[in-house]
Amino acid sequence: MRWLLLGAAIVSEVAAALALQAAVDVPGWYALVVAGYLTAFWFLTRVLKAGMAVGVAYGIWGASGVALTAVGATVLFGQPLTGLMILGLVLIVAGVLLVELGSQRAHAARAAAASAATAAPIRATPTGEAR
Repeated sequence: MRWLLLGAAIVSEVAAALALQAAVDVPGWYALVVAGYLTAFWFLTRVLKAGMAVGVAYGIWGASGVALTAVGATVLFGQPLTGLMILGLVLIVAGVLLVELGSQRAHAARAAAASAATAAPIRATPTGEAR
């Protein structure tokens, strides 16, 4: 569910960013800019409440937003997207994927440590001291 919410946050943010470019020529687009950003932050809040770590959620949201906005601006407004720019976008996405992988490993290690801590019995001596 949280991935679906994150996807909605990304789509809302990209729509708002692209509407901002359109609003340069037609001010009526500012309504979509405001609505899009408000919606994006609402969905991002829901993602955090669903339990996704802020570093992971914000990283994926930001990187996806940058990449999709660049592609959308090329398609809709004819803005350039050079090979060097594409390489930069690939590196951003790769970095976010590494953050996600690190987060998953940290979560698994934390869960294993918590499980081991609760599974180990504590023996008490007659004096009440733990061994």
